[in-house]
Amino acid sequence: MSDQKRALTAGVALLERAIDYALGSLRVVTPAALCRPTPCAAWNLQRLLHHLGDSLQTLHEAAAGHIRTGPELADRTAHVRSADPAVHARTTTTPACDRAGGLPAGRGTGAAGDPPAAPALWTRNPALVLRDSATEVLGRWIAATTADLVTIHDRHLTSPMVAAAGAIEIAAHAWDVARACGEHHPIPPLLAEELLDLAHLFVTRADRPAQFARPVTVPMSAPAQDHLLAHLGRHPGWPVHN
Repeated sequence: MSDQKRALTAGVALLERAIDYALGSLRVVTPAALCRPTPCAAWNLQRLLHHLGDSLQTLHEAAAGHIRTGPELADRTAHVRSADPAVHARTTTTPACDRAGGLPAGRGTGAAGDPPAAPALWTRNPALVLRDSATEVLGRWIAATTADLVTIHDRHLTSPMVAAAGAIEIAAHAWDVARACGEHHPIPPLLAEELLDLAHLFVTRADRPAQFARPVTVPMSAPAQDHLLAHLGRHPGWPVHN
């Protein structure tokens, strides 16, 4: 097995574990919970689910090697910005949730603060649609046979890098979803440790405060999940600190 193929396999395996964790969070979503606040300040659960849907769409396109360009490119590719500083210069505004502590990803809100148009998610329970989408995205990545470059405008990122960044995005927002529903659904320790190492590479001081909120202080003895969430600007004890 070549080094590139080995890297892709590892990236897809990480994404698979993140999606598996996310499916557990999406199972607890009910229509009655859609208006609840989330750790992403200014976004209720329904808006967060739309945001997560856009993230999955971006990953779906990335599996084919090309993320579609257009007026919405800046927000839809936000979750891979930190992987390539050159991409930062080609992006514009950051959604309110991202500025307030979420890991950027997806299209975010519109100019008037409304969720993006995504008819498939305007259902009684959009989490059901997202569960199917997440499974489909994973299937696309598993079917990838080569570690090709993913094209974003005239920039290129390696597919393992995009898969890893997507794993951080999916896991972090899956935790957000569970907390918004009042569930204690911790990120598995080994997964949190691996994502934490990657988050330190992808999210640096240069990305704050424009792209990411300031990190939250947690005890050194805190579990890896808490350090991961804190690095991404979240309070691990939310909603206590909300």
